[in-house]
Amino acid sequence: MRIIDSHVHFWRIGGPGQTWPGADLPTLYRDFGPAELGEAIASAGADVQSVVLVQSQPDDRDTDWLLDLAADLSLVAAVVGWVDLASPSAPARIAGLAGKSKLRSIRPMLQSIEDTYWLLRPELEPALHAMAQQGLCFDALIQPRHLPMLMEFARRWPKLPIVIDHGAKPRIPLGEIEPWQAQLTELSLFPNVYCKLSGLRTEQAAGAASAELAPYMRLLMGAFQDRLMWGSDWPVLLQSGDRYGDWLQTSIEAAQLQGISLQSLFSGAAGRFYGLD
Repeated sequence: MRIIDSHVHFWRIGGPGQTWPGADLPTLYRDFGPAELGEAIASAGADVQSVVLVQSQPDDRDTDWLLDLAADLSLVAAVVGWVDLASPSAPARIAGLAGKSKLRSIRPMLQSIEDTYWLLRPELEPALHAMAQQGLCFDALIQPRHLPMLMEFARRWPKLPIVIDHGAKPRIPLGEIEPWQAQLTELSLFPNVYCKLSGLRTEQAAGAASAELAPYMRLLMGAFQDRLMWGSDWPVLLQSGDRYGDWLQTSIEAAQLQGISLQSLFSGAAGRFYGLD
């Protein structure tokens, strides 16, 4: 089974624009780059065809660094960058980034913005128009509080491909399913909305078993079907105690149990969304 991993991160401690992770996260507080990812994939015995490299810092310098790094890496098929969408210079910045062959999507760090409805502000519209004009996608790094807002956003921007990162980060330690389940199911009816099966392990309480994820994974697979794409969220995944191969195996078993297409989950959906076919 060939895999497109739709969500990996690189960072260098003290590197361009790097502020997270800090020393309070010792598992993550070191450099992670191509060599470390290669080792993780090899140890999993996975046939990873390519990866989507996603920003982890709200800083233009990080995006530029990722694009420069990715330019010489055949494993990296696409980059998801960051832009200050509220800046008057955002449309010009987006046009410049779109000239980079591997830049496919923009991801504002919505989870860190206090205003849940920030994305609907009128001052962001020039940047969003520029994204649509340049054929870029939108990665939505959201929490359950954002789901009603994202429904309105998807209505306003039907031609902008949107992917929900990490299943919208459900509040798993609380055993909370609703209204997350109903709202995600409604969002899945929008044909321009995809979702990533990623990041769920790090939403659990420390030491929790992956079996706890069954109802959440079942909902995502049933709702999004061929618009659900697998991502490792490496190396953030390591914070959960899982290795690359652990999360991969958990996902394969869940997909087989639900009877969904492994080809679509592990490569097809990401290829279609990010234009990697």
